[in-house]
Amino acid sequence: MSVVMDNVKQFLQGARLDSGTAALLTGAACGAGAVLTLVRQVYRHQVAKEKVQRARNRRADSLQRAEQAVLRYKKSHPGTDSALILAMSLSELTNSLQEGLLSPEEVFYSYMEKTLDVNKDLNCCTGILLESFDQLKSVASNKEGLLYGVPVSIKENYAYKGHDMTCGVIVNLEQPAERDSVIVEVLKRQGAIPFVKTNVPQALLNYDCSNTIYGQTLNPRNLQKTPGGSSGGEGALVGGGGSVLGFGSDVGGSIRIPASFCGICGFKPTAGRLSSLGLHPIYRGQKSVPSSPGPMARDVDSLVLSMQALLCDHMFTLDPTVPPIPFNKQIYQSSKPLRIGYLECDGYSQPSPSMSRGIREVKALLEQAGHTLVPYSPLKISYVLHDLVIKGILADGGTSLIKKLEGAPLDPCLRPQVIPYYFPKWLKKTLSFLLKPVSPRLSASFSSACGVGSVENLWKQHAAVEDYIHDTVAEWRRLNIDVLLCPVIGPAFNFDYCGRISSVLSYMILYNLLTFPAGVVPVSTVTAEDEEELRHYKGIYKDHWDKLFKRAVTGGEGLPVAVQCVALPWQDELCLRFMKEVEQLVKRSRE
Repeated sequence: MSVVMDNVKQFLQGARLDSGTAALLTGAACGAGAVLTLVRQVYRHQVAKEKVQRARNRRADSLQRAEQAVLRYKKSHPGTDSALILAMSLSELTNSLQEGLLSPEEVFYSYMEKTLDVNKDLNCCTGILLESFDQLKSVASNKEGLLYGVPVSIKENYAYKGHDMTCGVIVNLEQPAERDSVIVEVLKRQGAIPFVKTNVPQALLNYDCSNTIYGQTLNPRNLQKTPGGSSGGEGALVGGGGSVLGFGSDVGGSIRIPASFCGICGFKPTAGRLSSLGLHPIYRGQKSVPSSPGPMARDVDSLVLSMQALLCDHMFTLDPTVPPIPFNKQIYQSSKPLRIGYLECDGYSQPSPSMSRGIREVKALLEQAGHTLVPYSPLKISYVLHDLVIKGILADGGTSLIKKLEGAPLDPCLRPQVIPYYFPKWLKKTLSFLLKPVSPRLSASFSSACGVGSVENLWKQHAAVEDYIHDTVAEWRRLNIDVLLCPVIGPAFNFDYCGRISSVLSYMILYNLLTFPAGVVPVSTVTAEDEEELRHYKGIYKDHWDKLFKRAVTGGEGLPVAVQCVALPWQDELCLRFMKEVEQLVKRSRE
C-alpha cells in the first residue's frame, strides 16, 4: 500500500500542482486506497463464505441422497442382517463375499447406513461418494479382487475424480480432481468400493480434526475428546464402526495418532512403499520429512490384507517410481523369536502414565513369549526435532503454509500453532533468545521456525537428515535389534490443546524423518490409577508444554491406550508381524 501511495505522490509532484492541492489529493488517494483495500477484503470474505456454503450444501445433499438410497434398499431387502455384517472382521467379510454367503449390496448398504449414523454423532465425513452406487452395480465383474465387495473410506486429501481435495483450506475448494489417485484406482481394481471421504484439520499439519469448512470431528470413545489428526475423520469413522477399512496419510503421526486416540490399528509404511500420486499435501516440495499413505482398521490382519491388495502389479505399473516389491508373506508369518529394542521415555517428552504402563505391560508379555528386550534411546533427539524436523517442514519459515491460509479465518485448533509463523524473523529470534532460560524447547522451536535461510543451508539440512538416518541404522545394528517398541501419543486429548503442544510429537514424527515403517496397536485402557498418577505429573522440563500436556490428557479414564511398533526401512512385513504378535499376546492375556 505504501508503494502505491509513494507512486501517487510522485505523479502529483510531476504534475506541478501546489503543495496544498497535492497534499489534499494525496490524502484523498490514500483514503480511496484504504476503502479499496477494505472493499477487496470484504469481497474476498464474501466469496470465501459462499464457497464454504456451497461445499456444505454438497455434503448435505450427498448425505441426504445416500440416506434415501439406504431407506429404499432396506424396504426392498428387510432380511439383511446388518448387525452380523458389521460385527465381522475384514477377513471374515472378504471370505463371505468370495464364497457368495454375502452379496456386495448387503455389505455396502449395511456400512452406508452405519456411516450415516456415525457421522450424525461425530461429524467425521466430508461427503458421500455417490459414484459408489454405480460402482456397486458393476463390482461383480471383479470377484477375484482381494477386496471384492468391500466398502472403504478415504481421507479427504485423496484424489477421487470429480471431488475436492481441500486439505481443510478454503482456497482449495471447487478444484475437483480430474482423475483418481493411484491408491483409489488400485482399490477399485481389487474390487473395493470407496464410498465416503473423511474430515481433516485445517491445512493438515495439525493433530486435531477441525476446519472452517466442515467443522470439528469428535472422538467415538468420548465426545468431549478429539479423535486426533490429521487422519482424524478416518480414525473416528473406523473407531465408530462406520468403516471396516480406511486410508489416511502420515507426515508426523497423522495415521498413528488417530489410531491411538480412537482405539484402532494404523500403519505408516516405509516412505515410498505405496504410491503417493494423487495424495495432496498442503504444499509440495518439502522433502526432509516425507509423508506416507497407509491403512487404518480394527485389527492387524486387516492392515495386512490391504497392503497385500495395494502391493500389486497394477500399482507398480501406474506409478513406476514405487519399487515393485510385492508383500512378503513369509516374513509376516514367521514365528522366530525377535530381538526387540524398547523405550519408555525418549528424554524429550515424558509420556502420560497410561502410555508408560502400556509399554511396560507389553514388554513383560513379549519377554514371557520368549523374545529378547533391549533398552534403546533415540540419538540426539532434541537436535533432531529442532534442526532436522521443524527446520525441514518449515524450511521456508512457514511462508507456503501461510499462503494457503490467506483470505480465510483460522480454525481454533490451528490458530495457536500458526500465529508465530506470521511473526517477522527478527521477532522469532528475539523471542527465542528471551525464552531460552525459562523454556528451552519453546525457544528452540521459535528459532527453528525461522527456516533454513538459503538453498545452501537447505542442502546442508538434507545432508544432515541422511547422516542421521545412517547413524540410527548403525545404532540398531550395534544393538542387533530387529524391531522397536515405543510409546505413542495418548490417551485422546481434550479439545483446543493439539495446536498448543508440539513436544509430544517426538514419539511419532521421528519415524517419518527416518522413513521407518511404524504402526499402532491398542493394548489397554486408561485406569483410575493412571488418572491418579497423572495428578503428580511434572514432565521432564516442567515447562509450559509439560503443564499443557497434563491438562490435555486429563479425564481419560476408559479411553484406549496403545503402543507403537517400528522396523527398519522396507521391513514393513516385519513391522506388521511385530504388531500382530503384540495384538495376539494382549488378547491372550485378557482371556
